[in-house]
Amino acid sequence: MTLPSLMLLLFAVFSSAGGQIMLKHGMKSAAAAAGHGGGSVALRAATSPWVVLGLVVFAVSALAWMATLAKVPLSIAYPFNALGYLLIVLAGATVLHERTSMWTWGGSLLVVIGLVTVMAGQQR
Repeated sequence: MTLPSLMLLLFAVFSSAGGQIMLKHGMKSAAAAAGHGGGSVALRAATSPWVVLGLVVFAVSALAWMATLAKVPLSIAYPFNALGYLLIVLAGATVLHERTSMWTWGGSLLVVIGLVTVMAGQQR
């Protein structure tokens, strides 16, 4: 895999994770606003800057993923989605202040070990 392909792949994964975090933050705020002030959660979400920005970032990540798939074999690209899982767990715990257990961190470590194993196998 070339460096530009790797950078594109990492951009797709990071932007997807970032979009998900923005969507979660926006939906949490929209649900709270609908709970306090009434109205539709869907309407609150549709007018939430975080939800709109999250959707835009997620759309950009989808385009980057399609460009990645044009250049990188799926057997290499797809395991990188596991990196996105780790990023979301980290951001959920640090940015969104969600509770995580030792089981979550242990599972995340296993995901990273799996990604390293797949990449080591591709180096041959």
